[in-house]
Amino acid sequence: MSQSKVSGRRVPLRKKLLMYLGAGIVLVMVIVALFAPWIAIQDPNTMSLADRYQAPSWTHPFGLDEMGSDVFSKVVYGARVSLGVALTVVTISTIVGLLLGSVAGFVGRWVDGLIMRIIDMISAFPNFLLALGLVAMLGPSVRNVIIAMCLTSWASYARLVRGEVLHLKERDYVVSAQAMGAGPVRQVVLHIWPNLVGTLVVHCSFAMAGTIIAESGLSFLGLGAPPTTPTWGALLDSGRKILLEAPHVSLFPGLAILLLVLGFNLFGDGLRDYLDPKKN
Repeated sequence: MSQSKVSGRRVPLRKKLLMYLGAGIVLVMVIVALFAPWIAIQDPNTMSLADRYQAPSWTHPFGLDEMGSDVFSKVVYGARVSLGVALTVVTISTIVGLLLGSVAGFVGRWVDGLIMRIIDMISAFPNFLLALGLVAMLGPSVRNVIIAMCLTSWASYARLVRGEVLHLKERDYVVSAQAMGAGPVRQVVLHIWPNLVGTLVVHCSFAMAGTIIAESGLSFLGLGAPPTTPTWGALLDSGRKILLEAPHVSLFPGLAILLLVLGFNLFGDGLRDYLDPKKN
């Protein structure tokens, strides 16, 4: 039976409170995204040009944008897009990175060399710029954003998993399992993967924050979801030209991005302290 490399340890109260704060922010945003139709005041695509750029009021807490649409409703529905894209990209990238990284680290030899050269090629370009180029070629849509970001994100997961596998496959419990006749797949799945879960979960938490920023950046540049789909990045862009006259158009989606990214970073930082590997 494998020994778990990850175990909880005593975490300072301040760090623990920050981790709970981050988890709370993420949980609130997830609830907002799931129940957007009930939380939003009106349909985000409803327009009233006569009331465009109206300041925040009791009727419209976040004000109205350039089309007279309710900014609060757009921010609420925008949480769905950002969290949906981030969760999809991180999940797919984790699966691909886990499989390829495990193969590279456990098999080694020319297989490891081939996978690592591919990773090096992808890592040679900044992820955002590479995703920007891919979306520009594929065309702006949520699906293409997910495809482009998955193609550029899996490499970091694979590199991380490979390094962990190279270390873990030399541990006594893996060597013992091999001596008892366990095959390569059994060794990896039952004895190595459970011991790198903590490291991978922490990486995924930080990756969620990075993916949300990247998705918002692509939407800000007009390469994200179509105009009929409310996104935080598109809202930031629409309020950029009238920032001094109607700052609320960009302020509230910007705060939403800030809070969600902060939440994932605080949660990931706390997890990193709590799931600190034992240094044997």
